Amino acid sequence: MSFIHLHCHSNFSFLDGASSIKELVSTAASFDMPALAITDHNNVSAAAFFFKEARAAGIKPIQGVEISTPGGYHLVLLAKNPNGYANLCALLTKAYLNSPRGNPIASWDSLTECNDVIALSACRQGEIPKFILKGRFQEAKLAAQRYCRIFGRDSFYLELEAPLLPGSISLNRHLAQLAAELDIKMTASNNVHYHRKQRFQLQDLLTCVRTLTTLNSVHPERHLHGEYYLKNATAMVELFHDYPQAAANTVEIAHRCQPVFSGQKAKIPQVPSLAGSSPIKTLRQLTFSGAQRRYGQVSQKLIQRLNHELKIISALGFCEYFLLVWDVTRYARKENIRFAGRGSAADSVVAYCLGLTEVDAFNRNLLFERFLSMERAEQPDIDLDIDARYRDKVAAYVFDTYGEDNVASVCTFNTYHARSAVRDLGKALEIPETMIDTLAKRLPHVHADQINSVWQNLPELRELDPRPYRQLLHYCGEAAGFPRFPGTHLGGLVVSSEPLTNITPLQQSAKGAIITQFDKDGVESLGLLKLDLLSLRTMSAVEDAAVNIRQKNQHFDYETIPLNDKETFSLLNSGNTIGIFQLESPAQRSLQRKLGAENMEDIVASLALIRPGPIKGNMVDPFIRRRLGQESVSYLHPKLKPILEKTYGVVLFQEQVIEIATAIAGFTPGDADRLRRVMSHARSHEEMAAIGQEFIDKAVDKGIDRTTAETIYSYIMGYASYGFCEAHAAAFANTAYKTAYLTRHHPAEFFAAVLSNYPMGYYSPDTIAQEVRRRGIGLKLPDINISTDKFTVEDTSIRISLAKVHQMDKKSLANILTARQEKAFSSPADFCHRAKASRPVTENLILCGAFDALYPNRRQLLWQLAELVRQDGLFTATQFDQNIPDFSFTEKLDWERDILGMDVRQHYMARFRTMLNKKRIMSTAAAKDSPQASLTVAGKVINPHRPPTRSGRITVFFSLEDEFGLLDVTMFERQYQRFGQLIFGQSHPVLTVTGTWSDNCLILQHAAPLAKN
Repeated sequence: MSFIHLHCHSNFSFLDGASSIKELVSTAASFDMPALAITDHNNVSAAAFFFKEARAAGIKPIQGVEISTPGGYHLVLLAKNPNGYANLCALLTKAYLNSPRGNPIASWDSLTECNDVIALSACRQGEIPKFILKGRFQEAKLAAQRYCRIFGRDSFYLELEAPLLPGSISLNRHLAQLAAELDIKMTASNNVHYHRKQRFQLQDLLTCVRTLTTLNSVHPERHLHGEYYLKNATAMVELFHDYPQAAANTVEIAHRCQPVFSGQKAKIPQVPSLAGSSPIKTLRQLTFSGAQRRYGQVSQKLIQRLNHELKIISALGFCEYFLLVWDVTRYARKENIRFAGRGSAADSVVAYCLGLTEVDAFNRNLLFERFLSMERAEQPDIDLDIDARYRDKVAAYVFDTYGEDNVASVCTFNTYHARSAVRDLGKALEIPETMIDTLAKRLPHVHADQINSVWQNLPELRELDPRPYRQLLHYCGEAAGFPRFPGTHLGGLVVSSEPLTNITPLQQSAKGAIITQFDKDGVESLGLLKLDLLSLRTMSAVEDAAVNIRQKNQHFDYETIPLNDKETFSLLNSGNTIGIFQLESPAQRSLQRKLGAENMEDIVASLALIRPGPIKGNMVDPFIRRRLGQESVSYLHPKLKPILEKTYGVVLFQEQVIEIATAIAGFTPGDADRLRRVMSHARSHEEMAAIGQEFIDKAVDKGIDRTTAETIYSYIMGYASYGFCEAHAAAFANTAYKTAYLTRHHPAEFFAAVLSNYPMGYYSPDTIAQEVRRRGIGLKLPDINISTDKFTVEDTSIRISLAKVHQMDKKSLANILTARQEKAFSSPADFCHRAKASRPVTENLILCGAFDALYPNRRQLLWQLAELVRQDGLFTATQFDQNIPDFSFTEKLDWERDILGMDVRQHYMARFRTMLNKKRIMSTAAAKDSPQASLTVAGKVINPHRPPTRSGRITVFFSLEDEFGLLDVTMFERQYQRFGQLIFGQSHPVLTVTGTWSDNCLILQHAAPLAKN
C-alpha cells in the first residue's frame, strides 16, 4: 500500500466531520488500506468505537487528535503506543481544564511533556502553513524549529495538503523548501472530513450550524470545495505526484504507530478504610455478617449460594467493586440519605446481604448469572437510586474518598434526532422559522432518518406540504445519530485506582462537572469501572412524606410498612393509582383493575407486563386470563412447570429463559445467559440460528424428543425478546407497593411530597392537584406568611409552596423566608420593604392570591404596587384608592392557573359544566356509570402517546380530564387519520369526544374542539 490517511475527522469532530467511524473504516477497508488514523478536534471520543470497528475490519487503528495550540493554531498528534495515548489524554485534560470552557488550548509546556507521539504540522489552520500563506517565512521557520525541539526531528513532519485550493501549489512548494532546509520529513494528507464526496453538502451545512451562519452567508471555516473525502491510495499518490516521498511517508508513519488499547482490565480502587485487608476475606466477612442480619439463621443452602456467588465475584476480580458500592451505601446510611438498589444486581444474594438492594434473591430463587457469570465476564452494574436532593452529596463523597484524579462523571453525546435535526439544519438552510417550528412540534420522538417514513402515517404531518422540506429531510437522514456535543450522564461515575487521564481526557461540562470524553459504552469497553448514582425524585418524595407523617405519628417507619395490607391492594385493584411509583400510567391503571393484585408477586408481574415488548407480543391478556382462572395453564414439558408456574406458563422474566435453557438443554447458567442475550438483543439471524441449533441438540442429548425441543425453543424465542429482568421488577415493586400504601393511608402527606419534588412521575402537577381534590383533600393558595419552600400539610389540606410561583427564583425565595423568620409581614408595604423580592415575583404573588390575607383586592394591590415600591414601605393600606374593582372569580382562577401551573380551587372544566349538561355532554364520572352504548364526553387532553402495537398499526392512547377525574380514551388508526391533528397538531387542550364504552375505556369515534358557548 502506497498511502495511508493520517489526518481524518469523524463526526466526533462535532459539527465538522460528516461521516461516522463505521463509514470511514468500511471505506478504508474497501480500498484495502491496512491502517487509518482518526484525528478529531480536541478529543479522542471516538477512540473506543474506532478501535472496535477497525479491528473488526482488519485495519490497524492509529489514534490521534488535532489539538489547538497557543494562537489558536492546529496541530495533529498521533500516538505511537499506549504511553503516547496516555500523554495525549493528559495533554487534552490540561488544555480543557486550564482554558476557558469551549476553547481548549494546549500550552507549550504541556506539549513538551507529551512524549511517544508523532506530530504533523496540520492543515492551513496550522501555525507553519498560516505563516507561509501570510508571507512570514522566517516565523514559519522558527515555528518548525520549535516543533522539532519539542517532538524530536524524527517525530515531526511537515504536512502537505492536496493542492486543490488557491495558493496550495505555492504553499506546498514553500513547505518542501522548508523541509529541505531544516532536514524535516514531509507527509501528505487530504484532511478528510467525510467518507465520500456526496457528503460535502452535509459537512457544509453542519459547519453553518456550528458557526451560527446560513448557506447564503460567507464564513472562513466553510470549505470551498468537496474534495476532503477519503480517497483511495491511487488517487492520493496522483495528487502528490510532485512529492512522492510525502505520500510514501504516510506508510512509514503508520508503521511506527501501534494500537493504543489491549485487553483493558478494570482498575478498581480499594476502600481506604479497608486498606491492607484482603478484599475477598473482607467481602466474605461482610456478606456473612449481613446474611446473619437478614435471615437470622444461615442455612446450608444459603451458605452454598453465597459461596457460589463469592467464587465468581472473586474469580472475575470484582471484590473491590462490591466493597466500593458497599462503602457508598454505608455513607448514605450514615447521612440518612434514602436510596434503593435496582437492576440485575438484585439477582445477587451477596448484594442483598451487603444492603445494596432490598430484593431477597435467595428466597425469590433469582439467578445470579443474569447479573454476573464467568462465561460473560462483563463488568457488574449496580444502580443506586438516591434521593435527588442528596445525590450530589453522595457523589462528592466518592470524589473526596477516592481522589479527584481518579473519579469523573461519564459523558453522554447529544445526538441528532428528528426534532433537533429539523431545527438546526432547517435554520442553516434558511427555512422560515415558523415552518421549522410547525414541523418540529408535530414530529414524534423518532430518529432523524425516520421522518419520511412517518410523514405519510401521521395526519398532523400530512396536512403540511412536503415539498419545501424535501432537501431538509434528506440532510436530516444523513445526520441521523450524529453527535452534536458532549454532556453529563445523569448518574454515571467512573472510579479508578490510578489517574483517569491514563485512559481518557477529562473536561468540564456546561454544568461544571468534570467528565470523561467517553460515554458509558466507551468507558466500559476501555475497562473503566462505572458506578451509577442516579437521582430519583421518588426517593425524595418518600423521605419528605415520611418526615411529615412522623410529625403526627412518631412511630411510623417506612422500612417496616407491612407488605400485605388489604386496603393497599384494594386501592390498587380500583385502578386509582395516580401518583404511585411505576403504576400510574393509563396502561398500568387498566391492568391493576383487571389483575386483582393480592400480593407482591402480582405487582412484580404487572411491572414486567406493561412494557412495549409484552404489549406488542400480546402477552398481557393471556396472563390476566390465566391469573384469574379464565384460561387453563399448560406446560410443554414437566420440567417447565417449576420455572413458569408463578407466571402462569408465560415466559415473562429474563431469568426464566436462563432457567429453561439450563433445565431443558443442560446449558450452564452462563451459557444460558448468552442465549438470553442473543434473543433479547435481536442479534443476527445466523447467530440466533446457531445458538438455537445448539439448544435443540443439547436438549435431545438430555432425552427431550426433537419436536418438543424445537417447540420449546420457538416458544422462548417468541417471548425472550420481550422478557424483563425479574430482579429489576422486584426492586421497583417494593417502592411501588410502599408508595401505594402511603397514598392509601397518608394521602395528604404523600401528595404534598410529590408536588414538592416535581418533576417526577407520569402526570403534571395540575393532574396531581385534581387527584388531590378528588380524594377530598383541600388545596390552599400560597400565603405570604404561611407557605414555605415546600408544599405543606395543614390538617386535611395541602398548602401550595412559594417555590411554585412563576418566576420565583432561589434568591427571592430565600429573602422572603429569611425576612419572615424575623416577624410576619404585616402588610404588602412591609413585604416590599423587607423581602426585597423582584417586581415580577411580587406581581405574581399578588395575582395568585398570596397576599389575600393581608389585602384581598388583588387588582387594587397590583395597581398600587409601583407606589409601594417607590415609597419603600411607607405607603399604608389606608391610603389605597378603594374604587378599583377586584378581578372576577373566573379571572382569579385564570391567573392562579397561569402562575401556579395548576387549578387550585376549581378545575378548568367546571366552568363549562352547566353548558355541557344542557348539551348532554357527559362528565368523566357520568360516562363511567352510563349504560348508553354511545357516549359524548368533554375534557382536557392528558398525555397522548402512540406506543408500538402488535399489528404495527397506529393506536393512540390518552386521557380526558375534568373536575371528576380521568377517563381513558383509545383512538384506533382509522379515527386517528381523521382526528389525530387535533391532538398532535394544533393546540386544542379541550376536546369533545364521542365513542363507545369498552373495558373501562372510551373507544373514540369522533372528536372536535370544545365549543365553549
